[in-house]
Parts: sequence; C-alpha cells; structure tokens
Amino acid sequence: MLNGKIVLVVMPAYNAEKTLLDTVLELPNDVVDQVILVDDCSSDATIEIAKKLKLTTFRHEANKGYGANQKSCYREALKTKADIILMVHPDYQYSPKLVTAIAAMVTSGHYDIALGSRILGGNALKGGMPIYKYIANRFLSFFQNLCLCSKISEYHTGFRCWSRESLELIPFESFSDDFIFDNEILCFAILNNLRIGEISCPTHYFENSSSIDLKNSILYGVGVIKNSLLFGLKILFQKSN
Repeated sequence: MLNGKIVLVVMPAYNAEKTLLDTVLELPNDVVDQVILVDDCSSDATIEIAKKLKLTTFRHEANKGYGANQKSCYREALKTKADIILMVHPDYQYSPKLVTAIAAMVTSGHYDIALGSRILGGNALKGGMPIYKYIANRFLSFFQNLCLCSKISEYHTGFRCWSRESLELIPFESFSDDFIFDNEILCFAILNNLRIGEISCPTHYFENSSSIDLKNSILYGVGVIKNSLLFGLKILFQKSN
C-alpha cells in the first residue's frame, strides 16, 4: 500500500519471457499489493514464468492486440479492491523502480493520472530510442498539445498510473483493440478534464524490448492525428458552451 491506498500493477504481456523476471524483481514489494499479467497468446514461456512468479495471470487464447490486452488488464483490475492501477510493460523498457514515485503522484490526490515520460529527462536517445521514433514522438506530442490545448511532454509512453475513479469514468471498452488505444484513452481523459501529471522516466531499448513495426507506426501516427483533430473539435465545442 501507499498512503493508505491499495496499489495494483497490470502487465500487458506478449513474448516477454526474457525480460519478465527482471521487471518483476525490480517492483517495490513494500508498495505493490498485487500484480496482474494478461498474456496475449504468446508463443514463448511468458505465462509459465508468470505463474512461477505467483502473479495473477490471464491468457488470451488468440492474439487480440495491444489495446485488447490493456482492456483485459483494466477489466480484471477493476474487479479487485485496488485504489491505484499502474501499467508496467514486462519488456523492461521502463524502470519498475519508479512505481513508488509515479503512484505517489496519484495517491497524493493532486492527480488522477500520472505518466512516466521518456522525453522530460532528455535521455531518450541515449536510452536507445531510434531517432525516427524520437522525431515522430516529439512532433505528434507537439501537434496534440496544440489541438487539445494541453501541455503533456509525451502522449506515447506505456508507463501509466490511474486512480480507480479515473478508470471507472473512462469508457475504455469502446476504444480500439490496436495500438491507438493508448492515445484514445488519454484524449478522453483530457476532454473530461482529468488531472494528468508526469515524471521523468529513463528508457532502455534493447533486443528484447517490444516495439511497433514501421507499418503499424505509420498507422498509429495517422490515428494520433485523427484523434487530435476529433477530440480538439470536441474541446472547442465544449469551451464554446
């Protein structure tokens, strides 16, 4: 627990057998009360390792996509008594050691959502982020801030923390089953004036880190622009009334 709040970590997993153990070992056991892992029909031993680590595990019998995996994570998390729900990728790209810090932003009552930003610290490229991903990340975040009248350094991080109340408010089941899910859920949060904070988070790209291929990266970028314009219009309409 942290500040009297029950903290639960969810892990959307896919072929994470080489990095899952390292990720779990760095979670702060004095803060995290439970870990739920949803395996999206991996072809490796991810689910077996998760069970050996005594994680609460669920498995998709067919690969449903990154967004669908998150939906399962959040759906199962909301069935528990958790007050704080964090998403930590089991590919060891984001530092599990920062779980306490990011959770504290939400347990403090100052924020409804907290994001671990790879951009704030200025070390994304040193951490191995490909230059084309860095440029796309900065451009898309800049474009979204303009459209959504917001000031978020990175919309594309997979290290996120939610209050239970914020997740219950967001109709995440209606969003995409694909990668664009991440962006849709943040756009909805901004539209509904949820308080979003950020911390600096180092990142490590290496062979076993999950990554979107070029085709899906392009589709994601197009989806982000579409979301920016759509939700931007909704925000303008909201302000005009």
